[in-house]
Amino acid sequence: MVSVVAQCGNNLLFNTDRVSHTMSQQKNIIPFMSYRMVATVLSTLLILVSLASLATKGLNFGLDFTGGTQIEVYYDKAVPLKQVRQALEANGYKEATVVNFGSDQDVLVRLGQGFDDKAGAHIIEVLEKESGVGVELRRIEFVGPQVGEELREQGGMAMLVALAMVMIYVAIRFQMKFALGSVLALMHDVIIALGFFSLFNLSFDLTVLAAILALIGYSLNDTIVVFDRIRENFLKIRKGDACYVINVSLTQVLARTLVTSGTTMLVLIALFIWGGDMIHGFATALLVGIFVGTYSSIYIAANLLVRMNITREDLMPTPVSDDAAVDDRP
Repeated sequence: MVSVVAQCGNNLLFNTDRVSHTMSQQKNIIPFMSYRMVATVLSTLLILVSLASLATKGLNFGLDFTGGTQIEVYYDKAVPLKQVRQALEANGYKEATVVNFGSDQDVLVRLGQGFDDKAGAHIIEVLEKESGVGVELRRIEFVGPQVGEELREQGGMAMLVALAMVMIYVAIRFQMKFALGSVLALMHDVIIALGFFSLFNLSFDLTVLAAILALIGYSLNDTIVVFDRIRENFLKIRKGDACYVINVSLTQVLARTLVTSGTTMLVLIALFIWGGDMIHGFATALLVGIFVGTYSSIYIAANLLVRMNITREDLMPTPVSDDAAVDDRP
């Protein structure tokens, strides 16, 4: 029986060997790896743009990292946030961040460095005067710059530790080439997500950092599913090169990947639109991250396996020689 085996390029190799897949199944195989050079160029450009933005503009760190004052107030009657922002800007608080939390009557005001403990009383006076509604000061907190610096260091360390643990786990679970592929794919996702926040000057606070760490876990889960199927098919499919086996594996898990990512993104879109300002950054980071993470599981992690010349022999267990065995019999 004549069979068709897909290669890394657009060409096809024809042979007369019998393989485990039928012709109808082979016709449905998507040649993902045929476009791996295009994906490599695209990813390289995205990473370079992200690194350039991070190097020149940096991240727009929020109050959690830079330090400042956080004031919680309660209105006797709901007031539009736009009106609150305009009142604060007109009285010198131009960098203030104003969000609702809990209800329309609860307002959180965040100020940068340079304000003392008298800022709370002054803001209450300003808001009551401009709105004509009774305003109650519920809470005022101060975050020093030293605390913000410690949070930045600890957040960066958390990401490095997460990547190191991922490499160790995948190396034990699969093989070192898989470990390198998964970690490089995760680094790709994190750099692009951070670059997105830097390029568009979006506020980077603790909720966004939590989203980046969640992204590492989500992207890793997707990559592990792909790797598990690739390993399984390397041991099952006797004919065909690495690109063919990877194309078969990616085609088999594509429906699962799209359904998982699609349903997750539906929830995040709802949070992005209706979740409010408090979790807007969190939803934004995960939306960008899941889109990039799904792409990287196919065109970065799997692509790197091809570039590292993954073979069936890499996945075979190491044979134990008879000389090394210890005879415990009496």
